[in-house]
Amino acid sequence: MRVGVVGATGLVGERIIRVLEEKNFPTEEIRLFSSIKSEGKRIVFKDREYEVEPLQENSFKGLDITFFATDPEISREFVPKARRESIVIDNSSAFRMDKEVPLVVPGVNSEVIKSHKNLIANPNCSTIQLVMVLAPLNRRVKIKRVWVCSYQSVSGMGREALEEFKYQLEVLAMGEEIRKEDVNIFPYPIGGNVIPQIGSFDKKGYSTEENKIINETRKIMGIPELKISATCVRVPVFFGHSEAVNVEFERRVSREEVMDILSSIPKIILYKGKEYPMPIDVVDRDEVFVGRVREEDGAIGLWIVADNLRRGAATNAVEIAEEIIKK
Repeated sequence: MRVGVVGATGLVGERIIRVLEEKNFPTEEIRLFSSIKSEGKRIVFKDREYEVEPLQENSFKGLDITFFATDPEISREFVPKARRESIVIDNSSAFRMDKEVPLVVPGVNSEVIKSHKNLIANPNCSTIQLVMVLAPLNRRVKIKRVWVCSYQSVSGMGREALEEFKYQLEVLAMGEEIRKEDVNIFPYPIGGNVIPQIGSFDKKGYSTEENKIINETRKIMGIPELKISATCVRVPVFFGHSEAVNVEFERRVSREEVMDILSSIPKIILYKGKEYPMPIDVVDRDEVFVGRVREEDGAIGLWIVADNLRRGAATNAVEIAEEIIKK
């Protein structure tokens, strides 16, 4: 396969390249693209150095699969050009809710890949880890309602956000206060703080990220009427997103039944005792980690943690590509 990676020098792009290598994805050729400021940078893939190319309109000729790890604006501009030449797997939010574009989590709704028209959307990081847990439960007992609170790491906003966070931690470590001019990426300081806002708010008071979780979960699971509420919080953690989830089913489901279902899913690691997963445990892991399973008044409480850059982005994208070449 002749593969392209757009946004190759970003956090997600770097991990897509790493996952392609770790999975020994069949690449006879790989081309790496980024913005002009990264032009000429060299990246090692399978013991060879590749020079990063500036993204241009004719960059996609001869490619079979192109991964986009860019912001929505770049995707909207270049994906239409790329899909004329290759199959595109887009990690941005630009096309996720387009009715003509499959939104895919392999193992959850792999069957919709066959309807692609040279474009497949990679879901939001928080959505991926959520539906990987909800889907097998819903296959056994229909889900009635979901409440989710996400605690999302700084890396979800990119490299500059990580640098801002590191600097703010240094300021706090010196016993100083964070100044207004030290806050650029987030609406408020993230060092020593939590921010219950990811994106802008709509008229109902839901943030962009909350609406992503709600709408994408409904689309992926094929339940447009699913009752689901989300609250998304940015927390002072480098990598790994956590979710506190409460699930109500159409019949009473025991804690033991839920644990039995989840323990049989290959990509889920279930904590059965008093231990529980934390973001520090999941860095560079491809599994979804689940713990603190509780039963309360017929509902089930869950704690779900995953690496947002790998499981929540790069690994899912590469698994989509693996599904494509199987078909």
